[in-house]
Amino acid sequence: MRYFFIYSYVALLGGFGYCTIEMLWRGRTHYSMFFAGAIVLASFYYIASCTRLSFFTRCIAGALIITGIELILGIWFNIILKENVWDYSNMPLNFMGQICLPFSALWFIASGAVFKAFDYLKLSLYAK
Repeated sequence: MRYFFIYSYVALLGGFGYCTIEMLWRGRTHYSMFFAGAIVLASFYYIASCTRLSFFTRCIAGALIITGIELILGIWFNIILKENVWDYSNMPLNFMGQICLPFSALWFIASGAVFKAFDYLKLSLYAK
């Protein structure tokens, strides 16, 4: 039950955090981004706390997770439901306008920041 609460908290933090970042960056967000942020941060928390992957490998995994979630949610919300949440059609090396290589590279860097934050929090929690 303890893990349910931890992962629920992390997921809520990810959902609200991602929506906040989008509001600051683009001036708007969509409810699907709450789910994307929740899934991504809960996945990152699992990787950070339950695996012994190198930092570089965690960043690659993070970029792949974000890109995969973006593709799945993009197909669902943008193509099937036609809600037009985002469109990467004008970006180089895009796939169906839902994902693109430049943003996947950005997700690699963003993943590194999140994993560094988790490392810092873990060290500060156990330093006492």
